[in-house]
Amino acid sequence: MVKNWQDIASYQPRIMKLLANSIQRQRLAHAYLFEGKKGTGKMDIGILLAKSFFCENLLEYEPCESCKNCKRIQSGNHPDVHIVEPDGLSIKKGQIQALQEEFSKSGVESSKKLYIIVHADKMTVNAANSLLKFLEEPNANTIAILMTEQYHKMLNTILSRCQLLSFQPLPPKIIQETLVESGISKHLAALVSQLTNDTEVAIEIAKDDWFAQARLKVIRLYEVLIDRKGQAPIYIHTEWMNHFNDKEKQESGLDLLLYIYKDILSVQIGNVEQVIYHDKIQQLTQHALQMTQRSVTEKITSILEAKRKLHANVNPQLLMEQLVLTLQEG
Repeated sequence: MVKNWQDIASYQPRIMKLLANSIQRQRLAHAYLFEGKKGTGKMDIGILLAKSFFCENLLEYEPCESCKNCKRIQSGNHPDVHIVEPDGLSIKKGQIQALQEEFSKSGVESSKKLYIIVHADKMTVNAANSLLKFLEEPNANTIAILMTEQYHKMLNTILSRCQLLSFQPLPPKIIQETLVESGISKHLAALVSQLTNDTEVAIEIAKDDWFAQARLKVIRLYEVLIDRKGQAPIYIHTEWMNHFNDKEKQESGLDLLLYIYKDILSVQIGNVEQVIYHDKIQQLTQHALQMTQRSVTEKITSILEAKRKLHANVNPQLLMEQLVLTLQEG
């Protein structure tokens, strides 16, 4: 996903600016804590920072990507860049001690060293205390990058020794662009980008044939509701329940239906660029003229209420039959 620091400016601008300035001024911190949800680019940016730190032909703050250090970091075999991940469910004291032992030796390629601790919140108490000693006495040319999705679970003494960088969830536009680059169709990418902030999860969803079929079935239900109202309960019985056959899938179906009505509202208020079902824009525009904003808002509220009832363990078939009757009105 990340090619260079300029790429990061589109979705983590604050972090890009801070790190780029620090690289240019040669004032990188001894320890960083990258905090944020999965899929926000923490590891990509950690590797990019390592490249900038070790690059032999650095251009302001951008690594050259072609020197020996950049290539070895990219391939994951630079001797002075170490990545520590949980061994099983936790990061153990022995792993931190092995890291400290490695860092007590002089650098293989230079005097610089960098280490990344993934899921730093999963360190055992002994491992965390062992790392604390490491952070208290940093070497001049050593950088620590700790990464976590749950920084509130970490020791305050460790937090106080790190510069905290909070990663924002990726905006849907970035997810959508990444999906299209991965070969996903634009109309499918637009929809999937609304469902998750995690690029890897988004690609997984987009490549799942069930999801592509789900999108078609939701569009079909909407068309039945508009053009053949009396057929909607039959469609729920014969088509919908077979495909959306567990609670998680039923909730996904309601979400996909919700986005259709949100698209109609977007058309009505003039935000056509926000429409998710791009391939249905002509149909949606026509229907937007036939409905009042109040009617569309009420339909959106009905779907949200159905989602709430689904979590309250209401019978899903009865729930959907009741919902389509409500959506047919107005």
